[in-house]
Amino acid sequence: MEAVIVFPAIDLKSGQVVRLAEGDMARATVYGDDPAAQAALFAQAGAEWLHVVDLDGAFAGESVNGVAVAAIVDRFPGKVQLGGGIRNRESVERWLDLGVTRVVIGTAALEDPDFVRETAAAHPGRVVVAVDARDGFVATKGWADVSSVSIAELGHRFEDAGVAALLFTDVGRDGLLKGCNVEATVALAAEVSIPVIASGGVAGIADIHALVGQPGIEGVITGRALYDGRLDLAEALAVAKLPLPFRGEGRGEGQME
Repeated sequence: MEAVIVFPAIDLKSGQVVRLAEGDMARATVYGDDPAAQAALFAQAGAEWLHVVDLDGAFAGESVNGVAVAAIVDRFPGKVQLGGGIRNRESVERWLDLGVTRVVIGTAALEDPDFVRETAAAHPGRVVVAVDARDGFVATKGWADVSSVSIAELGHRFEDAGVAALLFTDVGRDGLLKGCNVEATVALAAEVSIPVIASGGVAGIADIHALVGQPGIEGVITGRALYDGRLDLAEALAVAKLPLPFRGEGRGEGQME
């Protein structure tokens, strides 16, 4: 089984590196004003992938932090996965041409599924569908709106579309260090044929141990735990690459109450 990808996250608000609590823009903690320098630090720790979100763009429906994103792509030697306000082919083409490896489409996946299908067909393996959930239902527009569509139903809609992965975030845990919703993430992976990326609430190394080796899990995104020093990126990357027989050791470490 392939190693799980650990995606350190850089969330952008007004050009700064921030983390939100439950997707609430009014509850932002600023961690730095040089996103490119932060990307370089993650690379030094061994990260091969980076997850970047234009938070302002997610609410505006178009790129807002484009200068910061371009600087990150320029400084980070690995692969960049970008989300936030990507809702048309022009945006997709612009970011891919700039050097972004994969784009994450959320709101448009619910409102314009044909756009996602056409984009995935044009760029195989480079489109990720965000399945953001509040109480099991898909949340859109920067998580401000909640639909009546279940996460599994949205996933099923794109099983034959050629998307690279589903990015599942439990909005109620995001940025709160409550621990990743492993049960819901694994359940979604078992329900659909598309690889699933876990996101939201990672509290420490125990969450990484709990996710690696699970069928259908491609990766895990972590932000606040890294910035607060609760999770060491180099250790997380090492755990994610361990042979399966060794992955169960030390699972109690870093567990949050």
